[in-house]
Amino acid sequence: MSGGWSRFALRFSRYYASLSVDDLWTPPRLRNREWMFIQWGDKPVDRHRGFTSEDSLLSYLQQRGPHSSFHSTAYYRKPMERKMLDKGWLGADLIFDLDGDHLPGVSDADFPSMIALIQEQAWSLWNDFLEPEFDMKREFAQFTFSGHRGFHIHVRDPNLMGLDSNARREIVSYIRGEGLEVNTVLTGPNSGWADRIEIGTQSVLDKLRIIGEKSTGYRLILDEFHELLNRNNTNASGRGTSKNRIISLAESVLSDERIDRLKADHNLAVFGKETGIFWELVKLDKSVVLGTAGETDENVTVDIKRVIRHLGSLHGKCGLRVTEVPFERLDPDGSNPFDPLVEAVAFSGSERSKIQLTQDDVTASLQGTEISGSTGDIFEVSEAMSVFLSLKGWAERVGP
Repeated sequence: MSGGWSRFALRFSRYYASLSVDDLWTPPRLRNREWMFIQWGDKPVDRHRGFTSEDSLLSYLQQRGPHSSFHSTAYYRKPMERKMLDKGWLGADLIFDLDGDHLPGVSDADFPSMIALIQEQAWSLWNDFLEPEFDMKREFAQFTFSGHRGFHIHVRDPNLMGLDSNARREIVSYIRGEGLEVNTVLTGPNSGWADRIEIGTQSVLDKLRIIGEKSTGYRLILDEFHELLNRNNTNASGRGTSKNRIISLAESVLSDERIDRLKADHNLAVFGKETGIFWELVKLDKSVVLGTAGETDENVTVDIKRVIRHLGSLHGKCGLRVTEVPFERLDPDGSNPFDPLVEAVAFSGSERSKIQLTQDDVTASLQGTEISGSTGDIFEVSEAMSVFLSLKGWAERVGP
């Protein structure tokens, strides 16, 4: 947690004090939810809380002004019991958590670019998978900006609330393309994955050719592929792949004869022992899986006793508000896309202060104002930007 936290705790308290019961959003079946709060400083996490009304929840928030607030995705008979077995699990919302920190080749330090990419994934996850392939209904779905590096999709369909962890894991595995045999998919009935593999094949071939020819930007693509295979891959056949093996595969792609054979028959091992890596990249490449589907956080989706950030609360790692995204504004290429770097800003006062960056190569943007710099650079910024940069540990306030 950022040093000098008392200033931020006071500002958070003022935010909650400004709210009325009418301003407060609460999840369905409030009485059956467990709550958890992270406090400022060294105070222990306060969890196994329960509230019977919006008034009691608001009273807690206004008295404590917490660093971060969460409620359970699950419903319990007795949410305030200390032991999970004693709570009496009744079911759980289906949650998909998309976090920009999981994106290969993307740095959190370029915050606006990271947010733009993860919003594309949130849209693609719903538009390319959850609605068309799993027949999930918009009437049961809620979309939120997490308040920091990602987006959440909450699905509260009564028919899905009883799914156990194994059933939820199957959904995640399908989205990630785990266990899919390329030739089986391409020769089988029409499916979304058949189209993705066809598109992804060309995308990966183009990127590998750049690596093989050592064209401009090849090192970035090499790093991206290496991270995909070794960080985001759940298939043991791809993990542990060295950059030298990726380069070897890339050099094989320069053979037009191999490519012609591949297009004639996807089942051929045209790249020798590296053919398996090629198909893993096709399934993992961000233009197919991450860019089209989103990188769902399995721990959140599969965990039926998870907690999730409370809509309307402030995120203690940056000061932005957890904010609902109307479905019609989720598509970043739509006519009126949601902009979290404007609409999730909670502190809009006129106060300005000077800050000094404590990290190199930082780019941040809030309310249409962008700053970019490195350690030692000094800027005069709005209150919202000062809180954001300070809580992220990217800057310190200087002067009075």
